[in-house]
Amino acid sequence: MRIGIVVNPDAGLGGRLGFKGSDGRAKEARDAGAQDRAGPRINQCLTKFFKLLNSSLNRSNVLPELYTWEGRMGGDWIPNDYHAVGTSPPTTSATDTTNLVKQLIELNVEVILYAGGDGTTRDIVNALGQEKIPLIGVPGGVKMYSGCFATTPSAAAEVLFSYVVGDLMASITEVMDLDEELYLMGQWKVRMYGEALTPASPRFMQGAKQQVERASEEEIIEGLANHIAELIASKPDLMIIWGSGGTLRLIGELIEQKLTLLGIDIQHKDQIYSDLNETELIKLLSSHQEEKLLLLSPMGGQGFLIGRGNLQLSPEVLRLIGIESILGVATPAKLMGLSHIRIDTGDETLDEEFRKRKFVKMLQGYRTTRVIRVADV
Repeated sequence: MRIGIVVNPDAGLGGRLGFKGSDGRAKEARDAGAQDRAGPRINQCLTKFFKLLNSSLNRSNVLPELYTWEGRMGGDWIPNDYHAVGTSPPTTSATDTTNLVKQLIELNVEVILYAGGDGTTRDIVNALGQEKIPLIGVPGGVKMYSGCFATTPSAAAEVLFSYVVGDLMASITEVMDLDEELYLMGQWKVRMYGEALTPASPRFMQGAKQQVERASEEEIIEGLANHIAELIASKPDLMIIWGSGGTLRLIGELIEQKLTLLGIDIQHKDQIYSDLNETELIKLLSSHQEEKLLLLSPMGGQGFLIGRGNLQLSPEVLRLIGIESILGVATPAKLMGLSHIRIDTGDETLDEEFRKRKFVKMLQGYRTTRVIRVADV
């Protein structure tokens, strides 16, 4: 089997800096000290993939061939031999992704493994046109709402291996993306961009972000807001770290706190620190020795609590807060669609700590909590 490899080396660069995407801002992010995200994560995926190929699980001794460009769009991140069919330019753009994908089509690859975000997915789908080549996304961007993505790099390796040995069939999934023009005007809307083929694996693939949020839960949201307001009033020294998303922003409005929609804010006493990047979060958290509480709302339809749209919450930030100081916030309607929540911190050791805890506490109404299981992949 022929596998095409595509890496968007600029994807995810702005995540820890608080950017809401890296489109057009790669140089700015690198100048500010951003480190590669997509490349190391596809390397992690392929390292596990080759271990699976060399294990007893590869009953038919399948030996796939990898095709990509030399350099940062592919070869730099591949731990084994591959076929170089071109060279990555010093700086890359959507046009380069398109050119690489079209070359992979001509080479008759049977699946494309790629690392990036939803913008990368759009570029690949555009380049594929009517070609029916399955996609497996390694989550490497700031936001990943599309159903082409595996939950983690390791999960992507499992999916690729299972597809290569014939244990998975491809099915149609939705390609989603945040409408960034509306976001710049203060609105949050995820829209369907198109469709793509991807191996069907509910365990390892994240599924598409729900397009429609329920709008008739005002009383429940008010109850959540009252609970959090009482918590703040009862603990004057408590530092609240507000996660991103519409649910938390609405709760903030109800308790007269103006929060950013897709950013991370900190509230301490009467002070709000808005839209913080990783460095700013570390500085504030390190200076506060009293109790902290991180409020996070899971992504509807996917169940991600950490790792999608909140990359500012880096492993170092999360360790300063403490796993035990995380409280999920969601309405019962959203929780009905979730059998578990997913964690992808970017640090395998920290991910394992979450999995060992097995459960995360979830606030679902006024003084009403439940626990929800942490996914094991």
